[in-house]
Amino acid sequence: MTEGVDTRFTTPAMAAIFAPERHVRQMLAFEAALARAEADAGAIPADAAVAIAACCDVALFDVAALHHEAATAGTLAIPLVRELTRRVGGEAGKYVHWGATSQDVIDTALMLQIREGLDLLIGDLLQICAECADLAERHRRTLMAGRTLLQQALPITFGLKAARWLALVCRQAHQLSERRERSVALQFGGAAGTLAALGSAGILVAERLAGELGLPLPDLPWHSERDRVAAIAAAVGMTAAAMSKIAGDLVLLAQTEVGEAFEDPAPGKGGSSAMPQKRNPVDSIGALAAARLALGLVPVVISAENEHERGAGGWQAESIAIADLFRFTAGAVARVRQALRGLRIDEARMRANLDRDGGLLMAESLAMALAVQLGRPEAQRVVQAACSRAVASGLTLREAALDDEQIRAVLSPADVERALDPAAYLGSADALIDRALEGYRAIRSAMEVP
Repeated sequence: MTEGVDTRFTTPAMAAIFAPERHVRQMLAFEAALARAEADAGAIPADAAVAIAACCDVALFDVAALHHEAATAGTLAIPLVRELTRRVGGEAGKYVHWGATSQDVIDTALMLQIREGLDLLIGDLLQICAECADLAERHRRTLMAGRTLLQQALPITFGLKAARWLALVCRQAHQLSERRERSVALQFGGAAGTLAALGSAGILVAERLAGELGLPLPDLPWHSERDRVAAIAAAVGMTAAAMSKIAGDLVLLAQTEVGEAFEDPAPGKGGSSAMPQKRNPVDSIGALAAARLALGLVPVVISAENEHERGAGGWQAESIAIADLFRFTAGAVARVRQALRGLRIDEARMRANLDRDGGLLMAESLAMALAVQLGRPEAQRVVQAACSRAVASGLTLREAALDDEQIRAVLSPADVERALDPAAYLGSADALIDRALEGYRAIRSAMEVP
């Protein structure tokens, strides 16, 4: 874990990817690859490239000292290149960072980190998909109340709720995969994006450099056109928002008055310093907190101004925001995965909550049964009146319906029973679950997940 990083809101793996040491390591990877590419293109001597690459070992550098010097220099590249040049020394030393600019090395290092970060997020999201797929299949017949505006609306199944989570997370994995393919790219343009210092060899060096680093070569250098980074930030932010949706549902399902789903208990987990009875959904709460922290960083990236050929302040803030955005999103993803793993479902409580208002959530079903003969507006009026009588007199909707002359004139007691059976009013829930599971299998296959 990186020193100074709050372990509640990230993961060790993502913190390591965006640690200061890893950024310097990737900057050195750029410098070594640049030297090899330039030697291959005939822009610098081959022995100089060998000497430079030999010194591009992060263990040879004092990372903390480099960051301290960067505060005065204005960019980490300046002290890094100075120290690398000193270590290479001799005739080869003058070819360090040949034809490049500070933003080339910093942006490309960030892209290498982003690529690692996206791979990590995608892998973790697919694990959440697996948990959701299992819940969707196991609970496709588990009845519960569907809620709109936080009030009971119609019967659904917990399997359908999990299937919707599954489809949501699959979309995030797909989107992050697309951003990895379309937005991660080499940055190499020299001082003002013309590669002038390399003369006629500029494009060839760029091609060889992209190959060395395994990064796509963009059509043009993009020093002050930050749409690639903004698109990545937006996609990662949406992933954080998706985690917030799932965690929010879990927190609401764990409320005392609802009590339908609970995180797997563990020693020391979810207690209270004052109330011995508490069983707090701490993983879901942690995911919500991490997601909020992540989402607050997206505007920093998207709104960054980048004037002319090099921005003044925008891209400098961007790299910090991107690192924290990945850290916090990873934290949200990990906490949701943990909350879903071993999730306890109280099927009896779900059914009891479904029945708690005397069947009133079946009002639409009853109205639709009547509408065949009465028409929808009149059926709505009749059922609304029956609901009002049921609430006022303490009757169930079934009792109020069977006592209503207009309803009895259209529906037999057996028809009323069928209309008020929650299991008979699930519409296409089964088919929708199947579609979510098919979508999950497709994305697993596309990503070659075993």
